[in-house]
Amino acid sequence: MELVAKAKPNILRRIINMSLFYYKTDIGKIAIEDKNGKIAAIYFQGEELPLEIDIFESPILKEAADQIKRYFEGGLKHFSLPLDPAGTPFMKEVWGCLCEIPYGRTLTYKQVAEEIGRPKSARAVGAACSKNPIPIIIPCHRVIGKSGNLTGYAGGLDIKEKLLRLEGNIYGII
Repeated sequence: MELVAKAKPNILRRIINMSLFYYKTDIGKIAIEDKNGKIAAIYFQGEELPLEIDIFESPILKEAADQIKRYFEGGLKHFSLPLDPAGTPFMKEVWGCLCEIPYGRTLTYKQVAEEIGRPKSARAVGAACSKNPIPIIIPCHRVIGKSGNLTGYAGGLDIKEKLLRLEGNIYGII
């Protein structure tokens, strides 16, 4: 299914300044969303997009696409982009922790829960990972099941596996 978005003008968009642009990557076509000069979302092919958003390649979208390209080429290990993910304070705490997981390493949901000081919240960590609006850049693909198994990923387990293999990790908890 192709990514499709309708570009309709509206006052709120002009105030908030949102745009989206499409890019071909090693894992298929993605759309990256910019909100006020910060990356707000990445959409995998087939995911629902905002209905009213400008299709425009802003400078921050161009930079994000360049960093993602370098990541897929193996030349970038850590993203340095301004981010604005929408979520609860707990989700943002989890996503912040995910950004600290080094390239090529994985943690379990329980380990992430322990890292944020909430050792009994592994399921809530899983729920936060599933709502991550900026996959790849906020590396929720680096979180795996306690037995080392791959678990859910918005882009599908095949993409999660590709990302982990790219980073040299074959699902081991490192």
